[in-house]
Amino acid sequence: MKASDTKATLSFSNGGDNVELPIYKGTIGPDVIDIRKLYAQTGMFTYDPGFMSTAACQSAITYIDGDKGELLYRGYPIEQLATNCDFMETCHLLLYGELPDAGKKASFTKLVTNHTMVNEQMQFFLRGFRRDAHPMAIMTGLVGALSAFYHDSTDINNPEHRAIAALRLIAKMPTLVAMAYKYTIGQPYIYPKNDLSYAGNFMHMMFATPCEEYKPNDVLVRAMDRIFILHADHEQNASTSTVRLCGSSGTNPFAAIAAGVACLWGPAHGGANEAALNMLYDIQREGGVEKIGEFIKKVKDKNSNVKLMGFGHRVY
Repeated sequence: MKASDTKATLSFSNGGDNVELPIYKGTIGPDVIDIRKLYAQTGMFTYDPGFMSTAACQSAITYIDGDKGELLYRGYPIEQLATNCDFMETCHLLLYGELPDAGKKASFTKLVTNHTMVNEQMQFFLRGFRRDAHPMAIMTGLVGALSAFYHDSTDINNPEHRAIAALRLIAKMPTLVAMAYKYTIGQPYIYPKNDLSYAGNFMHMMFATPCEEYKPNDVLVRAMDRIFILHADHEQNASTSTVRLCGSSGTNPFAAIAAGVACLWGPAHGGANEAALNMLYDIQREGGVEKIGEFIKKVKDKNSNVKLMGFGHRVY
């Protein structure tokens, strides 16, 4: 972001003095007006619910233009990354700003793979939840609990601690998700296998049992890997903003990410997938296909408060 030669002038219809505001240009996307000194100069705040016209920080990680259907990670179009890269390469790109060569990829993948196991005490922590607990409730608790087990990476002001915490979260999140799933269905936990890919290992932990050998389907593994790539980062969304807000207080990285998980739970964010499924279940209970027309009428009725879930997003 660099300063523009042009400045914005704020004028008042009551005859008050004009205020000049700096303008900054980003590498891509709209220019921004710097209003940090607005209150000191005018005694006024800006009013922008939902940050519809506000950039909360400077970032070189992700760019989204919903109208054009663009999603860029470090300048790379998402369709190129999904086609030509795997999730480990994408993580390296997001973390360090560049795609790894063969040596760096092998080193990074080995580092992540060697941290996929979690402390055995996490099993006992899980037992405190009901078997029918919501998976996001479990994940919020498990991720927050990581700060109680890994004291060597909880200083958010230490760059090395942040790097270790990031690697641990990438490595352990699939393990925690699989443990939560196995717990709810009453099956034994499956430990990670270092000879599998990131996505393949996740599917192994989710669906394998001690009774027989499980071999992940290569097509499904690639599909899962692409899903991970597509969801790796979505700019300043609700959960990212939540994590940044928590981090600004100096809390530890695991606690901040747990807050992000809790935010992701909401039906207006990551929980929209669940809301769409629940909507389909409701339609099925009310009569199935024959009731779809009636349901759509309710959606179009502004007084019904019935929403059509899963068929669009304000960003896109």
